[in-house]
Amino acid sequence: MAEDSVLLREGLTALLDRFGHQVVAAVGDADALTAAVSRHTPDLVVTDVRMPPGFQDEGLRAAVALREGDPSLPVLVLSQYVQRAYAADLLDSGDGTGVGYLLKDRVGQVEDFDAALRAVAAGGTVVDPEVVRQLLRRRRDPLERLTPREREVLALIAEGRSNASVARQLVVSEAAVGKHIGNILAKLDLPPADDTHRRVLAVLTYLRA
Repeated sequence: MAEDSVLLREGLTALLDRFGHQVVAAVGDADALTAAVSRHTPDLVVTDVRMPPGFQDEGLRAAVALREGDPSLPVLVLSQYVQRAYAADLLDSGDGTGVGYLLKDRVGQVEDFDAALRAVAAGGTVVDPEVVRQLLRRRRDPLERLTPREREVLALIAEGRSNASVARQLVVSEAAVGKHIGNILAKLDLPPADDTHRRVLAVLTYLRA
């Protein structure tokens, strides 16, 4: 099990023990998860998405890599977030069996969580409906959520313009441009990271759309 929150990790360990599961390793980062799987060859991996050092998608990327190395390894992602960039890769890994993605805040009963664990470990697939909804939305035009003005701003950024240049072109303040860019990054579901890196990802999304 991989979960960076010590209290939640210990709580989940106790809960799993209560339902008769044996936790062979409880770790706090993706590298430790990969090492633990190699060392213990578990029947099931339970992991969060965001973990050290970047607190972005390390846990989910590790899960995808583990499934690429062993498509038969059952993996259940338990997170507060839907990280759409890799969620589809995880659910598509192997033959789509022995995999799950649940949202922590939407697990209503601990018995339901235990049932999900057992289903995934047995080769089943368990996916929260909200995860499905967001993944289906991802398959549509990623720019459809942008307003006409936000599309205009993104087009100018794709030309290599600075915020000041965009502001002059649109005859608005730089603060207004900054607000539009913030909205664009949020609507494109770009993970928190260096702003320059996010702008590049936004431009790539625009060029691919």
